[in-house]
Amino acid sequence: ELTAAKIVGETAGITRFASEAKYAMHTGVAPVPVWSGRTKGRVRMNKSGNRQLNAALHRIAVTQIRLHGLGRAYYNKRITTGDTTTEALRALKRRLARTVFNTLKNNPSTATPPNLAAAA
Repeated sequence: ELTAAKIVGETAGITRFASEAKYAMHTGVAPVPVWSGRTKGRVRMNKSGNRQLNAALHRIAVTQIRLHGLGRAYYNKRITTGDTTTEALRALKRRLARTVFNTLKNNPSTATPPNLAAAA
Protein backbone atom coordinates (compact mmCIF):
# COMPACT_ATOMS: atom_id res chain seq x y z
CA GLU A 1 0.00 0.00 0.00
CA LEU A 2 2.80 2.43 0.79
CA THR A 3 4.53 1.71 -2.50
CA ALA A 4 1.30 2.34 -4.42
CA ALA A 5 0.77 5.61 -2.55
CA LYS A 6 4.37 6.62 -3.30
CA ILE A 7 3.86 5.90 -7.01
CA VAL A 8 0.61 7.87 -7.23
CA GLY A 9 2.01 10.77 -5.22
CA GLU A 10 5.32 11.03 -7.07
CA THR A 11 3.63 10.72 -10.46
CA ALA A 12 1.54 13.82 -9.66
CA GLY A 13 -0.97 13.43 -12.47
CA ILE A 14 -0.45 10.91 -15.23
CA THR A 15 -1.96 13.24 -17.85
CA ARG A 16 1.25 15.25 -17.98
CA PHE A 17 2.94 12.34 -19.77
CA ALA A 18 2.13 11.99 -23.47
CA SER A 19 3.21 8.35 -23.67
CA GLU A 20 4.33 5.46 -21.53
CA ALA A 21 7.84 5.89 -22.90
CA LYS A 22 7.98 9.42 -21.48
CA TYR A 23 6.67 8.13 -18.17
CA ALA A 24 9.37 5.44 -18.16
CA MET A 25 12.02 8.09 -18.79
CA HIS A 26 10.61 10.15 -15.91
CA THR A 27 10.75 7.16 -13.57
CA GLY A 28 14.32 6.40 -14.62
CA VAL A 29 13.65 2.89 -15.95
CA ALA A 30 13.93 3.64 -19.68
CA PRO A 31 17.06 2.09 -21.19
CA VAL A 32 19.87 4.41 -22.25
CA PRO A 33 21.89 3.42 -25.35
CA VAL A 34 25.64 3.10 -24.74
CA TRP A 35 27.00 1.94 -28.06
CA SER A 36 29.86 3.45 -29.99
CA GLY A 37 31.95 2.24 -32.87
CA ARG A 38 31.09 -1.37 -33.66
CA THR A 39 29.19 -2.18 -30.46
CA LYS A 40 25.51 -1.65 -31.22
CA GLY A 41 22.39 -2.49 -29.32
CA ARG A 42 23.78 -2.24 -25.79
CA VAL A 43 21.81 -0.32 -23.19
CA ARG A 44 22.36 0.46 -19.54
CA MET A 45 20.29 1.51 -16.56
CA ASN A 46 19.16 5.12 -16.53
CA LYS A 47 20.72 7.11 -13.69
CA SER A 48 18.40 10.09 -14.08
CA GLY A 49 14.70 10.47 -13.48
CA ASN A 50 12.67 10.45 -10.30
CA ARG A 51 14.66 8.29 -7.89
CA GLN A 52 11.68 7.77 -5.58
CA LEU A 53 9.60 6.30 -8.41
CA ASN A 54 12.55 4.21 -9.54
CA ALA A 55 13.01 2.84 -6.03
CA ALA A 56 9.30 1.98 -5.78
CA LEU A 57 9.41 0.10 -9.10
CA HIS A 58 12.61 -1.62 -7.97
CA ARG A 59 10.91 -2.84 -4.78
CA ILE A 60 8.00 -4.22 -6.79
CA ALA A 61 10.32 -5.95 -9.28
CA VAL A 62 12.51 -7.55 -6.61
CA THR A 63 9.45 -8.71 -4.67
CA GLN A 64 7.91 -10.27 -7.77
CA ILE A 65 11.15 -12.12 -8.51
CA ARG A 66 11.65 -13.26 -4.92
CA LEU A 67 8.08 -14.41 -4.33
CA HIS A 68 7.66 -16.01 -7.77
CA GLY A 69 5.11 -13.40 -8.82
CA LEU A 70 4.04 -12.49 -12.33
CA GLY A 71 7.38 -10.83 -13.02
CA ARG A 72 9.39 -13.97 -12.23
CA ALA A 73 8.40 -15.72 -15.48
CA TYR A 74 9.31 -12.64 -17.53
CA TYR A 75 12.61 -12.27 -15.64
CA ASN A 76 13.50 -15.94 -16.25
CA LYS A 77 12.54 -15.63 -19.92
CA ARG A 78 14.89 -12.67 -20.34
CA ILE A 79 17.72 -14.58 -18.67
CA THR A 80 17.21 -17.62 -20.93
CA THR A 81 17.37 -15.36 -24.00
CA GLY A 82 20.86 -14.22 -22.98
CA ASP A 83 20.32 -11.18 -20.76
CA THR A 84 22.36 -10.74 -17.62
CA THR A 85 20.49 -10.52 -14.33
CA THR A 86 20.90 -6.73 -14.34
CA GLU A 87 19.55 -6.45 -17.88
CA ALA A 88 16.62 -8.72 -17.01
CA LEU A 89 15.83 -6.62 -13.93
CA ARG A 90 15.96 -3.44 -16.01
CA ALA A 91 13.57 -4.96 -18.55
CA LEU A 92 11.19 -6.06 -15.78
CA LYS A 93 11.20 -2.57 -14.26
CA ARG A 94 10.44 -1.12 -17.71
CA ARG A 95 7.55 -3.54 -18.09
CA LEU A 96 6.23 -2.59 -14.65
CA ALA A 97 6.42 1.11 -15.57
CA ARG A 98 4.30 0.35 -18.64
CA THR A 99 1.74 -1.44 -16.47
CA VAL A 100 1.66 1.37 -13.89
CA PHE A 101 1.24 4.00 -16.62
CA ASN A 102 -1.67 2.17 -18.24
CA THR A 103 -3.33 1.52 -14.88
CA LEU A 104 -3.07 5.15 -13.81
CA LYS A 105 -4.11 6.42 -17.25
CA ASN A 106 -7.25 4.28 -17.35
CA ASN A 107 -8.31 4.98 -13.75
CA PRO A 108 -10.20 8.30 -13.59
CA SER A 109 -9.52 8.80 -9.88
CA THR A 110 -5.74 8.88 -10.42
CA ALA A 111 -5.59 10.42 -13.91
CA THR A 112 -5.71 14.03 -12.73
CA PRO A 113 -4.20 15.49 -9.58
CA PRO A 114 -6.57 17.17 -7.10
CA ASN A 115 -7.06 20.90 -7.45
CA LEU A 116 -4.98 22.31 -4.62
CA ALA A 117 -5.55 25.95 -5.63
CA ALA A 118 -9.14 25.82 -4.36
CA ALA A 119 -7.93 24.82 -0.90
CA ALA A 120 -5.67 27.84 -0.55
